[in-house]
Amino acid sequence: VQLQASGGGLVQAGDSLRLACLASGDTFGTYSMGWFRQAPGKEREIVAAMTWSGASISYADSVKDRFTFSRDKAKNTVYLQMNSLKPEDTAVYYCAAAPVTVATITVPSLNMSEYDYWGQGTQVTVSS
Repeated sequence: VQLQASGGGLVQAGDSLRLACLASGDTFGTYSMGWFRQAPGKEREIVAAMTWSGASISYADSVKDRFTFSRDKAKNTVYLQMNSLKPEDTAVYYCAAAPVTVATITVPSLNMSEYDYWGQGTQVTVSS
């Protein structure tokens, strides 16, 4: 599966952005999907993850209640709606796909090492 992320940009604190990730070559039906981010000088971290069915979504504590992970099966696209953005949200955001395993059928994969397919990243910069 090939992933292409888009939607990043420069915004002010308190603004919103919506990232999109288009999947091609395969459908979401056999993958957990995740959004990750990497800030300068920091390790890549998970932002949100969704099971293959879309029935279960997990969020990092730092973005809970501000970010929403969703998908449009017809468009083979997942989205990350980011509201009330903060300067500490500044990072390159990546979407990724992890093949479904027995352990991740009903629980989203939060283990970055399980994600085999990655998009190219999109920069989000939040000014104070």
